[in-house]
Amino acid sequence: MTVDVLVADDQELVRAGLRTMLEADPGLRVVGEAVDGVEAVREALRLRPDVVLMDIRMPRMDGIEATRRLLAAATPPPAVLVVTTFETDEYVLGALRAGAEGFLLKTATSAELHAAVRAVAAGGAVVSPGPTRRLLDSHVRRASPLPPPAAYGRLSQRERDVLLHVAAGRTNREIGAALFVGETTVKTHVSALLSTLGLGNRVQLAVFAYEHGLVVPGGRDGPDQSTSPRTTIG
Repeated sequence: MTVDVLVADDQELVRAGLRTMLEADPGLRVVGEAVDGVEAVREALRLRPDVVLMDIRMPRMDGIEATRRLLAAATPPPAVLVVTTFETDEYVLGALRAGAEGFLLKTATSAELHAAVRAVAAGGAVVSPGPTRRLLDSHVRRASPLPPPAAYGRLSQRERDVLLHVAAGRTNREIGAALFVGETTVKTHVSALLSTLGLGNRVQLAVFAYEHGLVVPGGRDGPDQSTSPRTTIG
């Protein structure tokens, strides 16, 4: 299966470099380019790519607003993979809240880029989990956690455990192994989490867990087996 990709970046050299790297994989095809957020939304709606590589800081409309508008307008929506220079860029967090499936550093290798595009095209998320978690850790250390919304109280204990594993960047297979359940059961729990919490993807689940104080940076990795909703992710 060929994965169609749209590259959105205001720098011609960056677009050319990404195109060259992507097209080195015969299963990836660059179907278009965009020089700013306005053009990214327009071209994505016209070309219907599977994945949009979205720069954050672009003229006319930045990558955050472009992601928000694109995901609201496209049916079905493409997977948005943010490509950025700095893993601590606060703009990236805004893009994740807007619905991006994850982010990749511009220093990534061709192999990392290919794997990331294929992952989000296949419905995966939390690309570059190490940098993603460092970004969330940095954000949490600077901000007071928000109180969990009423919807959190409707989650079962197993759903809360799954949420914490998702926040740790684990795959469905890894979560299933940790909880001694099948991948299909994990997918059911993830779907229930997204529906109950009103979120769009796994990355937003991770952001939710961090911003509401359900995980605390710098400690033990994994869900808290006590009755407390808080645990630590290291």
